[in-house]
Order: sequence, then C-alpha cells, then structure tokens
Amino acid sequence: MATIEGVGRVGQPAPAGRGGARVAGPGFQVAARQPPAAAAAAPAAEVSLAGMLALQEMEEGEVRDRAARRRGQDLLAQLAGLQRALLAASGPGAAEASAGAALHRLSTLAEAVPQAADPRLRQAVAAIVLRSRVELARYEHDNSENITPLPR
Repeated sequence: MATIEGVGRVGQPAPAGRGGARVAGPGFQVAARQPPAAAAAAPAAEVSLAGMLALQEMEEGEVRDRAARRRGQDLLAQLAGLQRALLAASGPGAAEASAGAALHRLSTLAEAVPQAADPRLRQAVAAIVLRSRVELARYEHDNSENITPLPR
C-alpha cells in the first residue's frame, strides 16, 4: 500500500511492524495488540439491529397512515361527487341515474378501510367512513322503491 506525503507526492509503503508497538512519528505510538474487531463490532451490530427494527416499524406505520389518508381523501371526493350529482340532476329519475354510480363507488371505498397508525388520523378516517355509511343508508332508505339496493 502506498502512502501519500503531501500534495502530489506518493511515498513507499510503510513496513509492517513486528512486536509490541510501532513508532509512526515522534511521540506517537500505536499498540500492536488491539481488541479483536469482531468483539468491538458485536455491540454495534446489536444497536444496528435494534435501530433497523425501529425503522422498519416506523416505516410500516407511515405506510399504513399514507394508505388510510388516501382512502379518506377518496371517500371525501366521492361524497363531494355524490353531492354534485344530486344537485345537477334535473328531475327525480335523473337524480337516481346520476347518483347510482357515485353511490356504488362510495360503497366500495367504505368497505375495507386501512387502519392508520396515528390515532388522530384513525379517528378522522373513521368519522369520514361513518359519514359515508350514513349517506349510503339514507339514500337506500329514501329511494328503496325507485332503485335496486346497493350491494353490501
């Protein structure tokens, strides 16, 4: 192995020392007997493993939160779409026709909602799901004679 001495100059490799200590410069010595690297690395490996597990758990929570947040946003978008469809309908028959697809999508989204890791997000998404189910039940009840019930 070559050593670098200053900028632009390469010196010869230093001879390997045999014995207890090697002198590298005035007043500086490196002991030849050092603890094995494996023994020093073992605590670091344990800390690293614990850190990796904590990181994995944190990432899993973030993934669950992201999925729950996305589902909540999708449910809110479908509720707004249902509202627009009902307001834009010109007559009673048109309201059922335009709202039918929005109700079906809302029903599908409200079925399997991922659980968020964050308790506040979990509570907010649960409130959105509850509102969606109330709208579905209300529409089914109000129009039970006019349209076929939505699948559950």
